Amino acid sequence: MKANLVSGHFTDDLGRYLEQARQQPILSAERERELAERWREQRDPEAARELVASHLRLVVKLARGYGGYGFPLAELVAEGNVGLVQALEKFDPERGFRFATYAMWWIKAAIQEHILHNWSLVKLGTTAAQKKLFFNLRRLKAQLGETGGGDLPPEAVASIARDLEVGEGEVVEMNRRLATGDASLNARLTDDSDSEWSDTLVDESQDQEHEIAEASELAWRRGLLADAMEILTPRERHILIERRLKDEPVTLEELARIYGVSRERIRQIEVRAFERVQKAMLAAAANDRGRRALAA
Repeated sequence: MKANLVSGHFTDDLGRYLEQARQQPILSAERERELAERWREQRDPEAARELVASHLRLVVKLARGYGGYGFPLAELVAEGNVGLVQALEKFDPERGFRFATYAMWWIKAAIQEHILHNWSLVKLGTTAAQKKLFFNLRRLKAQLGETGGGDLPPEAVASIARDLEVGEGEVVEMNRRLATGDASLNARLTDDSDSEWSDTLVDESQDQEHEIAEASELAWRRGLLADAMEILTPRERHILIERRLKDEPVTLEELARIYGVSRERIRQIEVRAFERVQKAMLAAAANDRGRRALAA
């Protein structure tokens, strides 16, 4: 349905499209209501095409208003046409307002969503307030006489944040995003250089020396734990493993049923076993470090 309404009678050539849009007659309120009712009640495709065609000039007019964001007019018109068809699907002529009044919001929303999703590789404008900031920042800057580059003065930031009901930090961030745009990390540092910007990024992963040291430390601690566990009885060892060394510890109730004792008795055994293991590990670690110091 969308393909037929948006492109069925219009070519991909923007010039011819605009000329055909201008040639479409403006509908009277009575004719518009008749077509809308035929579409809503009978799903008459001819009624839908006539209603949409008569509002293509509205799409063009609204699309021209977003010409400052660097998108081809044809692209914005195409997105506006999608919004126009979406409006037709939802339009209720019984509410008493004209189709153009209703469709205008759908057309703007479709164009704005396209701009927000394609203006930058980094997602922006995820909230209603941020979208409002994105599409009104330039206008408010012009009203304040801030037409140059760089960061805005604090008083301008405060004024814009107050007018749009957003945080001052959001104003500063959005202004910087709009001023700089995206840049490729694979671009050369200079025209006569073979180095790229990605070459200047710091590698945040650990080097091999640190990885080996961490692996050695972990193995040492595991050895201390294994040795310390040997001082426990089988019951103490089992309870400590189930309660302290598993990702999903076994409940006191389950262990109490296994050993035929109370929950409090299991808790006492767990605490005592943990304290004995901890004490043994600390003592073994101190002795090991002492031997290493003497050997050095």
